[in-house]
Amino acid sequence: MVLGLAQGYAPDAIERAVPGPAAARDSVRVRCPEALDLLARRRVSLGGSPDLARCEDALLLGLARMALRHGSWGEDFHDYHNEAHALEILDGRIERLMNAIGVGALAPADWMALSLFAVCHDLRQREPVDYTRAVGNNEGASLAEAQRILDACGYDRERDRAQYLALELSIAGSTFDARPAPFNPAEAVASGGALAPRLPAELDAARPGWREDADIQRALRLALIASDLDTANVAEPIPQLGESALRLCRERERLAGRALDARASAEPCLRFLSNGQERYFFELHRFCSPEGEAAFAPTKAENAPRVRALSQALRDRFGADGARAASGAEVLAGFEALLADY
Repeated sequence: MVLGLAQGYAPDAIERAVPGPAAARDSVRVRCPEALDLLARRRVSLGGSPDLARCEDALLLGLARMALRHGSWGEDFHDYHNEAHALEILDGRIERLMNAIGVGALAPADWMALSLFAVCHDLRQREPVDYTRAVGNNEGASLAEAQRILDACGYDRERDRAQYLALELSIAGSTFDARPAPFNPAEAVASGGALAPRLPAELDAARPGWREDADIQRALRLALIASDLDTANVAEPIPQLGESALRLCRERERLAGRALDARASAEPCLRFLSNGQERYFFELHRFCSPEGEAAFAPTKAENAPRVRALSQALRDRFGADGARAASGAEVLAGFEALLADY
């Protein structure tokens, strides 16, 4: 493709366990039937495009692998990066975007590309951290698997080049500018901004003349929209925004090797759920596309004073350094209780 990201990421045991769409569909029918209902509704919205069948196959294959690898079906559960995150983008956020800008604002193939992004962008979460490249290894490995998913579902890398490119740039653009923490790389899970706005510079280095390629231009536009979908928790009701912060905090502590019932997790949890949330919301998050801004910016603006007040209330309860909390679990419970007031 254009950035050369998908090299060196081999299939794993999960890919081999769910090799194709037939097995995935059977599993989803039994374990997540609401996903089939969602696809049926989306089929109506998109007017029965002939490409929907293979797109649905790819969505189900990606969803089944996500649920088995890092979700509720498997043994390496990640509190945030699991099938629920894929579905919250595929369902609620894309639906909200459709309602805001109109289904006709994008071609059916564009909506399908964004749907594929929703399910495929976080497929891999256990790759080694490497801060020497703009695109993370998790994203590179997720892209490699996503391309193999398309291959398995009837897409052709030459004939369907536009969709492969859209997926490549969208997954690359979902990388955050993760900065090393002094004691544990897992601390960098949410410490940077999205790469999507900086993709033109990456393309300039990798593919001079890309601005003359209509497929790449389209892929870049979709990557900017995809980034807004991925980070649209800033525009969800405060209970949902807070719940996503709790999920990510639990995952972060798990990856850092800290037990939530231990004193050592109190300060990191307090810092993440107060200062960290303010930094993410007010400094790191930016809308990348006019479409995303139209759909999500008004509600983000409404949330702003609530995020500040909630963060301050948490610091007031436990101290700015978490000194008045016995454990991370206590901080999480306190944050959850405060959500009801905002």
